[in-house]
Amino acid sequence: MSMKGLQIEIDSGSGFCFGVTTAIKKAEEELSKGTTLYCLGDIVHNGMECERLRRMGLVTINHDDLTQLHDVKVLLRAHGEPPATYELARQNNIEIIDATCPVVLQLQKRIKAQYETSPKAQIVIFGKTGHAEVLGLVGQTQGEAVVIESFDDVTRLDFTRDIYLYSQTTKSLDEFHRIMAYIQGHIAPNATFRSFDTICRQVANRMPNISQFATRHDLILFVCGRKSSNGKVLFNECRRLNSNTHLIEGPEEIRDEWLKGIETVGICGATSTPKWLMDQCRDAIDNRFVTEQT
Repeated sequence: MSMKGLQIEIDSGSGFCFGVTTAIKKAEEELSKGTTLYCLGDIVHNGMECERLRRMGLVTINHDDLTQLHDVKVLLRAHGEPPATYELARQNNIEIIDATCPVVLQLQKRIKAQYETSPKAQIVIFGKTGHAEVLGLVGQTQGEAVVIESFDDVTRLDFTRDIYLYSQTTKSLDEFHRIMAYIQGHIAPNATFRSFDTICRQVANRMPNISQFATRHDLILFVCGRKSSNGKVLFNECRRLNSNTHLIEGPEEIRDEWLKGIETVGICGATSTPKWLMDQCRDAIDNRFVTEQT
């Protein structure tokens, strides 16, 4: 089946964010020395990239595994870790290769300082319960921080006590502002409320950019691991603006019928989507059809 004239564009703004790129680079550098390197949790929420690094020798472990390891090198990924992880590593003589994203690291320090300064206040984190980054943030408060996952959870807060609001770095800016406004409207007159917009701008800026991209094409292929939180948010935004949007994990999920009668295809992804995977998706269409590139 020939589709002469089909144009494909890969979104230049999609792909790994700075933190993920740095973590992968650190892993590759260590692996190139031929030493065994362990990574605490998936280095990125993308199965294919994890598999590529596994073939290079990266061994993914969980926190239970970490307690059993001694005298080895362990990489901490971009999401960051609570203080307990560093303490365990010290006890087990584990060398840490710390690839915590600088944006996350800065946020951890701010939350720790706030907790130590205001032990009676509610430290509130807008984020996903159990998410690796959030566990690292909550750990700065000895587990006392309150996590709210969405605007609906804001009613659980005690508005008679001081509230210091932070956000997981990859959450929605709009929802964060709605939460802020609600707390401002309900906080008791004698209680203090302060909010700190700690959403990563590199991630936040992807939303308007990907929105524009989605409207430029007849078909959008959103390439992303189904575990990625950032991916879910960006995919839903693409689909809201272009109903002909499909989430795929790799080129083998592209279906011929999606391409019938289509003139332009946009390929984009999340902060956890490797560039090489988006290239593979373009090549898969290329190999099936006669195409023109933009």
